[in-house]
Amino acid sequence: MLDAAAHVMRTRGLARATTKEIAKEAGYSEAALYKHFRDKTDLFLGVLMERVPSNIHELLAALDERAGRGSVRETLEEVAAEAIDFYTDTFPIAASLFSEPALLAAHRTALQERNMGPNVVREKLAAYLAAEQRAGAIDRQANPAALAALLLGACLQSAFFTHFTDQPSPPPADLVEALLTDPTPRR
Repeated sequence: MLDAAAHVMRTRGLARATTKEIAKEAGYSEAALYKHFRDKTDLFLGVLMERVPSNIHELLAALDERAGRGSVRETLEEVAAEAIDFYTDTFPIAASLFSEPALLAAHRTALQERNMGPNVVREKLAAYLAAEQRAGAIDRQANPAALAALLLGACLQSAFFTHFTDQPSPPPADLVEALLTDPTPRR
């Protein structure tokens, strides 16, 4: 069912994919689909968790344990690489949501009820950066939430740019280098 959902969502976008279409693609009845999934949001989350070739979820779950250990730069490069892969793979699925405000609002509410969504990714990365800040690895004046937003925003923009232009994303190391370099004007 998840393979069928992934196929339909990738080819039609989440907004235009229907549970009826997904069930037909999977070779099941729509009723059978609802025995396994509460709604289309559950299908979408199942696709994200099990059919998107990225380790972003596992990496984010392990960030708490990595704080204060190892290289912050290497960890952020790993996060950036996984985020770019994740956003590149999911952008065609999720972009259609923004064309239908009512569907976007319903999807946002469903994700909030499940404590999932892009805000959770940013919050986990910000928490890691705050822990590294407390450990002295990041400047005390830095804003961990803003750093997380900047890195993930750059990753999302890279994914968008790749789809829009067919040009590759900048290497994750370049994004992290730009983030960690002091941009204070010298004059």
